[in-house]
Amino acid sequence: MLKKIVFSASFAAVILACGQRASDTAKLEVEQSFGAPTTPEGAVPYTELPARMGDKDSIAIKLIGKVGEVCQKKGCWMTIVAENSDLPEMRVTFKDYAFFMPKDLAGKRVVIDGFAYVSETSVEELRHYAEDAGKSPDEIAGITEPLREVAFEAAGVLVLKQ
Repeated sequence: MLKKIVFSASFAAVILACGQRASDTAKLEVEQSFGAPTTPEGAVPYTELPARMGDKDSIAIKLIGKVGEVCQKKGCWMTIVAENSDLPEMRVTFKDYAFFMPKDLAGKRVVIDGFAYVSETSVEELRHYAEDAGKSPDEIAGITEPLREVAFEAAGVLVLKQ
């Protein structure tokens, strides 16, 4: 009998926790939308990405994160940073370059819907990104190694109201 009570209480807690996450994302208010239509429902924090990916090379996922920086030439990429975590920033590009982001998006929270994947970025491309971000010539010249990292291709992006 005690086992049934404990099991029932545990099951109810799991259901409530799952319901809480769904209702939390449903309450998010969208300020702007870019690319393919999407909603905040089902989005998980960027900090959960490593656990969700495990040893896979890519996964379809919807993430919530804070924008670190945006390409200052035309908004053709942005980075997502993890708050209160040592998780590295993640570069986000946009499917088929079908849309770009506002250049003043740094610091805002977004929902990105698409694919996370392991990527190796060449020195040439890293220098191009640094130039787009307005880095100094010395910073650009200091890039001498390719970078293996998790990147993201977003089909849709939602900018959330603060």
